[in-house]
Amino acid sequence: MIERLAQLCVLAGALALSACSLYDFPDPTPEDYAIHGIDVSKYQGDIDWNAAKRGGVEFAWIKATEGGDHSDERFLDNWFGAKAAGVPRGAYHFYYFCRPVAEQVDWVQKNVPRDPTALPLVLDMEWNAHSKNCRLRPPREEILRDMKYFLDEIEKYYGKRPVIYSSVDFHRDRLVRAFKDEQFWLRSVASYPNRIYTDRDDWFFWQYTAEGRIPGIDGNVDRNVFYGSKSEFQKWLKGELKR
Repeated sequence: MIERLAQLCVLAGALALSACSLYDFPDPTPEDYAIHGIDVSKYQGDIDWNAAKRGGVEFAWIKATEGGDHSDERFLDNWFGAKAAGVPRGAYHFYYFCRPVAEQVDWVQKNVPRDPTALPLVLDMEWNAHSKNCRLRPPREEILRDMKYFLDEIEKYYGKRPVIYSSVDFHRDRLVRAFKDEQFWLRSVASYPNRIYTDRDDWFFWQYTAEGRIPGIDGNVDRNVFYGSKSEFQKWLKGELKR
């Protein structure tokens, strides 16, 4: 809401902008957004999805695959558990720079069921400094080419264009000014995304903490918000919201 007011000041023209400048608009906080969700993997253990839904979880992304040969052992339990509880959920794939993109697409298709009610699959793009086996950092041109291949092939198979997840450093190193027409989910735990992501103020989801707590999960969990109102989220679920 705060950000929308600031945008209205700009749109209204110079006179209104001068008046609006009298106010010091703070950055929006997660509490300013209506729709909150989580992302999970095996590290969250057994999840009581009914309790999570009652606790305010309105969407979830679940780790499914990594590279071309790893799958999360709790993926299917979470996949079916979230759906049974009525939580809109989707899968995410952690990209591995030491496997060909075609192998990774094939691996996703072998492990993630086709479900027309699911959220779009997420392509998780970030550097993995802790990997013992893969320290490659391919050039921008190669990464953008392979990402486009992944997005196109996954959309053909599942019928929905994937969402791109990125961390601050990976976006800075490879994604600035790229994929302007795609939907982004941004990690930013230190500040509001618009403060630290260059040329990426049209994001759809914001991961704002890795230390969230919700009913139904023991320990920490990533928390996220959707950039929009409840009605806009319903439009997004139907594939009707564009920016």
